[in-house]
Amino acid sequence: MTFTPKTPAFEKAIKDSRNLKAKPDNDELLELYSLFKQGSQDPPFADAPKPGMIDLTGKAKYNAWKKVADEGMTYQQAQEKYVQLVNSLKEKYGFEG
Repeated sequence: MTFTPKTPAFEKAIKDSRNLKAKPDNDELLELYSLFKQGSQDPPFADAPKPGMIDLTGKAKYNAWKKVADEGMTYQQAQEKYVQLVNSLKEKYGFEG
């Protein structure tokens, strides 16, 4: 298993994302999920199990992550985009931190 380093800003954004005053919409949640998974590489996309046929939520998450992976986004780029997204969500929804 390969260890993917996480920047302090990424670690902080992960914690901050849990303290938004309101829940982001589904598209924002999928973007957060895909960037988090690509940024953490745990597991790498190639090793991630595909969701079952009736797991619609799992399919949406998998497809969002697949889109980011197919774009060739590195884990470093994903971590940067994740931090930017969380910061914009903190402005949009407020933050309890």
